[in-house]
Amino acid sequence: MELNPHEPVISLEHVWASYEADSVLEDVNFTLYRDDFVGLIGPNGGGKTTLIKVILGLVKPRKGRVSVMGQPPEVGRQVIGYVPQFQIYDKDFPICVWDVVSMGRLKPGLSRLRMDDQDKLKVEEALRQMDILDLRKRTINELSGGQRQRMYIARALAVEPQVLILDEPTASVDPQATTHIYQLLRELNTHVAILLISHDVMAISSYVKTIGCVNRRLFYHGAKEITSEILGSVYGCPVDLIAHGVPHRVLAEHDQTQEKQQ
Repeated sequence: MELNPHEPVISLEHVWASYEADSVLEDVNFTLYRDDFVGLIGPNGGGKTTLIKVILGLVKPRKGRVSVMGQPPEVGRQVIGYVPQFQIYDKDFPICVWDVVSMGRLKPGLSRLRMDDQDKLKVEEALRQMDILDLRKRTINELSGGQRQRMYIARALAVEPQVLILDEPTASVDPQATTHIYQLLRELNTHVAILLISHDVMAISSYVKTIGCVNRRLFYHGAKEITSEILGSVYGCPVDLIAHGVPHRVLAEHDQTQEKQQ
């Protein structure tokens, strides 16, 4: 499936989503293009992960239209490499990095992975892109948190995605590893569209091209600048983000009297 630079990769139009009677997303409009590197921020429970699940076709919207490469999500998601926030694994299971990344080459309907030379080349390329080719024989329990996250991203890259979606890719990762991961993602963005979720405004503002805020509704204008008014409406408290691309931020004091009354 070839990318047309003039067509959106992902499109959401007036999307509403809910779990039973609880509305999670309300009237969301969003378009991701080929060269985009979008970071989404927002409070816990604001609907960020649900937005990803809607894009992947894992949650059916109550209203609205979703398309991936012009197709329904269940069809178009084959071009998406996805890295979820939580990865559950058995620390005692002796699986190595190469085998984990090779899972990205599994084809739909196959219960076993049979690697041909092309598959092996793609796995090696993904490992090299994430700078962990030298770790390919190590088992999962021998990896640091940052190395493990790069392994999971490499598994998503082995799919040969045109879109990479990551949910909190640097959670529980030390600052040095976080910087390394974001630098690698920036390099990948030369040929892959990226959408990621993070609570770390400071980190993503230094690397992504544009930022959006999610709290039931999506505040996204295709820009990197976020006004204090938008942040205040999303987080429900005063937030003063004084600079993008600079490794610091300032948060305004909360009104403790108001908080005690709530």
